[in-house]
Amino acid sequence: MSDNKPFSMRLAVPSKGELERPTLDFLSAAGLRVLRPNERQYVASIPSLPNLLVLFQRVPDILVKVEEGSVDLGITGYDVLREQGEENTNTVMIYENLGFGQCELALAAPESWVDVSNIEDLAELTLLYKEKGKVIRIATKYPNLTKKWLHDMSIYYFALVEAQGALEAAPSIGYADMIADITSTGTTLRENRLKKLTGGTVLKAQACLIGNRRSLREDPAKLETTRTMVELIEATMRARSYLSITANMQGASPEAILHDLLKEKALAGLRGPTIAKVYSKTQADESWYAVTIVAEQKTLPQAIDHLRHAGGSDITVTPLNYYFDSKSWNFEALLEKIKRG
Repeated sequence: MSDNKPFSMRLAVPSKGELERPTLDFLSAAGLRVLRPNERQYVASIPSLPNLLVLFQRVPDILVKVEEGSVDLGITGYDVLREQGEENTNTVMIYENLGFGQCELALAAPESWVDVSNIEDLAELTLLYKEKGKVIRIATKYPNLTKKWLHDMSIYYFALVEAQGALEAAPSIGYADMIADITSTGTTLRENRLKKLTGGTVLKAQACLIGNRRSLREDPAKLETTRTMVELIEATMRARSYLSITANMQGASPEAILHDLLKEKALAGLRGPTIAKVYSKTQADESWYAVTIVAEQKTLPQAIDHLRHAGGSDITVTPLNYYFDSKSWNFEALLEKIKRG
């Protein structure tokens, strides 16, 4: 990649950890493939957005870079964004749920605490500790979220131990009694003899797209690049829920076929079916039509049955790569946000 390339905009993406590969796969699926000739390099490009430079950064640092304006856009964890809270005055949320990196910030206690299985048990335990002149020590990388959530649950007698690295060892080592940490499957907790408390989920999170408010507001070219990116992401994510279904159908006319299909309007496509004449290979078959509908994936079996009952055959199903609406609603929301800033 040439150092003289006129990049005018910067996007920060995770450089390692559980979000790196899913982020690259997600962008690629949206038509935004990241070109990184050497995996040891921390810069890359997106050929479909030639003015955009991609920078690989640690997930916690991405928010910092966006907030200070050294990058214009960033893909990071929603948990990281929420932990900083009101400190993010220059950061605007563009896409809150990108559909990958799902996890939750949860409270976990040692399995040996047989009498503590839910948040109500924890509340009682903190009161017992208080009577003895002690407090429950909770190790966490998310002190702001954890403190606020516990207060909202009317739990006040605890001490937060801020820590980095693997928190699961904190109770066994002895510098904390329990932890509040990110988990996706719970496997690591179980392997360290910890259990997630019922009702102890502080926050559910996944990957999100953020931007620098001032940068996007003041530079029309950057805003236009952002629009292209958001449009592709939005259309890709919307398309995941739909399928294109085509069937050959014999009938006296397109109107006659339409009449049969509309007996179940919910299964006749989003706005209705597309009906086109099929020019048969044999002159004897003059009354065949190709019927195409777009249906939700969850209604596929019912849609297939409906087409069959209407006389459909040779039915094919194709996944959608993109599904564009009349406008990008996420981008319209972004415009309102940066105007208010």
